[in-house]
Amino acid sequence: MVKVTIDGVEVSVEPGTTILNAARQIGGDVVPPAMCYYSKLPGTGGKCRTCLVEVAAGSAADPRPMPKLVASCSTPVQDGMVVNNKSSQRVHDNRGGVVEFLLANHPLDCPICDQAGECHLQDLGYEHGSAKTRYEEDRRIFEPIDIGNKIKLHMNRCILCYRCVYVANQLTDKRVHGVLHRGEHAEISTYIEQAVDNDFSGNMIDVCPVGALTDRTFRFKSRVWFLKPMEAERSCSKCCGKAVVWMFGNEIYRVTARKDQFGEVEEIEQKTAWLCNDCRFEKKEVTDWNVLGPRVINRQSVISQGKYATTIDKPVKRIS
Repeated sequence: MVKVTIDGVEVSVEPGTTILNAARQIGGDVVPPAMCYYSKLPGTGGKCRTCLVEVAAGSAADPRPMPKLVASCSTPVQDGMVVNNKSSQRVHDNRGGVVEFLLANHPLDCPICDQAGECHLQDLGYEHGSAKTRYEEDRRIFEPIDIGNKIKLHMNRCILCYRCVYVANQLTDKRVHGVLHRGEHAEISTYIEQAVDNDFSGNMIDVCPVGALTDRTFRFKSRVWFLKPMEAERSCSKCCGKAVVWMFGNEIYRVTARKDQFGEVEEIEQKTAWLCNDCRFEKKEVTDWNVLGPRVINRQSVISQGKYATTIDKPVKRIS
């Protein structure tokens, strides 16, 4: 085991653990944001640059600081390493610049985007974004396309994190979409519209950190904070059959995979609980599922507002 200190908190981790995963073992504000890294998809990371941190001491053997900020998702820890994340002004200023670049071509679609309320870019923009833009050039503009018969692609919102490409590579035998062109003209697309039709293509929606890939069966139906997420399961021969059903009254509006506190699909019985398209898109009746109960949602999330009460909630004090 090696010891690393992140924002003054020491933790012991296995050799080879990245700074980001070491921070996730600590939890809380110590964890850097990550828009492209996905622990369930080997090979991801190093593209969005939002997870850059400052290494104040490289190791106990060589305590010199690293001159540049490093990507915490791909930098392994060393014994005695000291890392600054939230406590570093350099990191804060750099993260603001990265967010500015991510938003350079991103449209102000939050009022109409289905991802609003659970969008990682919204969280980053709120914490590190500027009230005004300095961008004066013309933005890239793409028309929304049906990349699959159940998936809508809004390339204007894409930040080229490559997650959807990795999930297609690793879950299916034949990937038909990817990054076309280079530089300013790079885009996620297929050569033939509606070409994405494999049984697990819906997981592209779950891994997308923004609203670039959305569920056509849920499109514009409701805001997520008006729905109640319930844990549910069913017997399925293709996938684990364990999901979250988002309900309005007795109706199921959408079905998603269960996600952990980092926005990644959970592991159930030591396997990543990816969902097949039948469970995600076709099973929208309450009778299709065994609804277990309310999903535990972060109290700071807009989704949880007014829906859940916990034992730590204190009664309102009335003024006599």
